[in-house]
Amino acid sequence: MTTTITGATGIDNIQAATGAVLQVVSSTLKSAAAITSNSTNTFVSLGLSAAITPISTSSKILVEVNMTVGFSAGTFHFRIARGSDQTICIGDTGLSNQLRSTTSLREESTPYTHYTGQVPMSFLDSPSTTSATTYSVVGTIGASYANAVMYINRPNTQDNGDYDARGTSTITLTEIAG
Repeated sequence: MTTTITGATGIDNIQAATGAVLQVVSSTLKSAAAITSNSTNTFVSLGLSAAITPISTSSKILVEVNMTVGFSAGTFHFRIARGSDQTICIGDTGLSNQLRSTTSLREESTPYTHYTGQVPMSFLDSPSTTSATTYSVVGTIGASYANAVMYINRPNTQDNGDYDARGTSTITLTEIAG
């Protein structure tokens, strides 16, 4: 990696090589929450977000997410969002009832009601701005599962057993020089 310092010294005058890491911002969600299904498949905030102010409009932002979730039977959809734009990292248009997501999970009924799992997601974004930019995770439950519930950082049942786990969810934003 080559770094060129021009003019006066100081961080404002450093021109980093393409691909260099310029800054890292991370946020951890430790609290638990329950998200209920809705009939419109509307994506709602899952409480995990972080903001970054890019140094250059040519920078790319690597968004890395790891959510801990528990759920009842149903289909659960997740998206990475930038500001209010929930379409920066979703699949293409499919059949009429298919939701466009970054990723999704389907959980069938099982005798193991104390399950939690990880939902990893990553995306390399090009926001083309030097303004503060917030990235977040949004989610929804397939509308055909009227009684389904998604739990953040906890299993769907809690009875104080050592098999019940409380977890954390994280989002990390890495600015990469363009």
